[in-house]
Amino acid sequence: MAVSAADFRPHPLLRNRHLQSILASSGVRRLLRRPSRPPVLHGAVEHILDCGDGVRLQGFFNRQAAREEARGLVVVLHGWEGSAESAYVVATAARLLREGYDVFRLNFRDHGRTHHLNPGIFHSCLIDEAVGAVAAVGRLDPQRPLAIVGFSLGGNFALRIALRAPAAEIALRYVLAVCPVVDPMAGLFGLETGPRLYERYFMHKWRESLRLKQAAFPDAALFDEADLRCGLRELTRLLVLRHTAFGSLEHYLNGYSIAGRTLAGLTVPATILTAADDPVIPVADFHALELPPQAELDIARYGGHCAFIGDFSLRSWTEDYIAERFDRHVGRLDGAA
Repeated sequence: MAVSAADFRPHPLLRNRHLQSILASSGVRRLLRRPSRPPVLHGAVEHILDCGDGVRLQGFFNRQAAREEARGLVVVLHGWEGSAESAYVVATAARLLREGYDVFRLNFRDHGRTHHLNPGIFHSCLIDEAVGAVAAVGRLDPQRPLAIVGFSLGGNFALRIALRAPAAEIALRYVLAVCPVVDPMAGLFGLETGPRLYERYFMHKWRESLRLKQAAFPDAALFDEADLRCGLRELTRLLVLRHTAFGSLEHYLNGYSIAGRTLAGLTVPATILTAADDPVIPVADFHALELPPQAELDIARYGGHCAFIGDFSLRSWTEDYIAERFDRHVGRLDGAA
């Protein structure tokens, strides 16, 4: 049965956008959803991917028990300071496994305790290594239709990978982005001007990540504790000026923007799912996108940021949505109508 964003109708007590967004990453949700974790986490095989130019990225691969029965191969991309073990990534992977897909959960550079793998620091314009990672995953089973699902910054990466897939000779069948970052300047401003808990949450995780990076490379002068006391904008500016060639915060943020006409040249079928009440990514950014006919924009009234919590089980409705879209665009292309 076809589903759309209009079908998402959360319990009235769960409609608040901040409550939705907080519950999505809460410890309570991880506890309630724990039964879906073991098959994914314990049945996965770790891979260290050669992504080109000496870059190595870690990921975890779950295959169907009967390999010939896999309907496709899906790469799942987490958001900023998430990981391959984030609750939403594991829940999505578990559902796709049940739907018959092989699943690869990728860690971006410096995510998921992989700070030691590469000397350079993660930033959001490192698209070449993400493209290289997806190409490497595709080579693990080139006979399967290859697709990507990404969340937040991972959704932004997924769409940029799809833009580059033809030139990189990646046979990408489909891409689905949930609440992707569109205009990074707007997203940064939204974190700064919204409720402080969002900025505190991300800054706590980012500071800890930078400390782990410094510990992994103690001879490199990356950031000191005085730097880490800076706010989001200033610490991002320091990252850009010290560890990239962009020269300014503005040039860096524009470097991973997908706003305006950026996605107009997309040739891979794509779906963008977001919520009108997302407190992190302004819905106006999505309305301003210029998309090709094969790209679908689906905006729910409620859902917060990457949440879409329907009831007090704290299960995300995105699992149903993703399963239906992959069934439509990937699982049926090589056989059933």
